[in-house]
Formats: sequence, C-alpha cells, structure tokens
Amino acid sequence: MAGRPMQIGEVAARTELSLRTIRQYEDSGLVVPSAASPGGFPLYTDADVSRLMVVRRMKPLGFTLDETRELLTAVDRLAADRPGTDTGLEPGERAALVARVRRYEAAAAERVAELRAQLARAEEFADSLRNRLTTA
Repeated sequence: MAGRPMQIGEVAARTELSLRTIRQYEDSGLVVPSAASPGGFPLYTDADVSRLMVVRRMKPLGFTLDETRELLTAVDRLAADRPGTDTGLEPGERAALVARVRRYEAAAAERVAELRAQLARAEEFADSLRNRLTTA
C-alpha cells in the first residue's frame, strides 16, 4: 500500500467523484476499500484511487458498469499473473484477457474519435453564431 490510506472525503476530492458515486461503485463491487480505520470506516489506497479513476474515465465514453467491471477484472487478472506460481494464467487464458483489454482500448479510441467529431461540429456551430452576431 503506497502512501497513507485515505478517507472517502479525500478520495472524493482527488477523483472529483461525489461520496454517493464512490459508495455506488463500492456497492456494485467495482471498487472495494483496501483497509479500514480502527473505527471501521473504509480507507482507500492509491491503488483504490487509480481504480476509481478508471471507472471515472470510462463513464463519459459511454461504457456501462458491467463493461467497466469486465475490463477491471481482466486487468486485475493480468496484473496477478505470476509465471511459475499457482496464480499463473494458462497461455490461452492470458491471450484472451489481453485481447479483451485491446478490444476496450479500441472501443475507447473509437469513442474518443466520435467525441472529437461532435466537439468539432459544436465549435463550428458556435463559430457560425458568433459570425452571425458580428454581421448583424
């Protein structure tokens, strides 16, 4: 656990997520606090915050919570892969997980391109309104 554990308020400030949203992500199993205070309050690590940031970044790209969960599971399993141990993945399973992550990467890139096109159209529209106002 790198750094000191954080309470939910600090995590909310760092991630720009509301307390309610963080709790929803906890309830759905996307993020589980890694520690607890002596009083039983959840404490979050830097890794927990990184996980929340993945969720936060996927949402505006239109990924569902189930898709987010699927990606996080694949990433977790790849990260836990230790050759020569009981946690090692079979080569076919590893390849399938890598392919799954690559599909999400491609989908994210496609969605980013769509958003850039939407932004360009919105900027053109705003420019056309400005031009109308200057010629009026």
